[in-house]
Amino acid sequence: MVLGIAGLDPGRSKCGLAVTDQSGQAIVAALVLPPADSLALLQRWQRQGLRLVVLGNGTGSSGWCRQLAELGLASQQLDEWGTTLAARQRYWQLEPPRGWRRCLPSGLRLPPRDIDDVVAQLLLERHLGRPLARRGVRSGRAR
Repeated sequence: MVLGIAGLDPGRSKCGLAVTDQSGQAIVAALVLPPADSLALLQRWQRQGLRLVVLGNGTGSSGWCRQLAELGLASQQLDEWGTTLAARQRYWQLEPPRGWRRCLPSGLRLPPRDIDDVVAQLLLERHLGRPLARRGVRSGRAR
């Protein structure tokens, strides 16, 4: 599969990653990984045609930009203000609540897992100016 653009929510202990198909129409993979594993995955994606990494301008982003440049990957930083709260809402759109969580008011629902991959998806959506569907996505936290 040929890939398009990746979103990266950089962090010290974990990073959120999401990548689009070649056309940039849908998310085809979304994961939460340790930083070293994230860099290795970006390199693998680069071999599959990845052409740009959009990343948040928060924790450690300048170091990530240097590393991406060393790999020959173009990067663009975006303002990530408010993405964590927005990702909580977006998570429930992507994974509708089930069971007792449906009874909770939306403001009290907390996702049952790390949502850094959803933040990465939001960064991609901000960059592209439109929402992206998830198609056949493996998601969650890699072990």
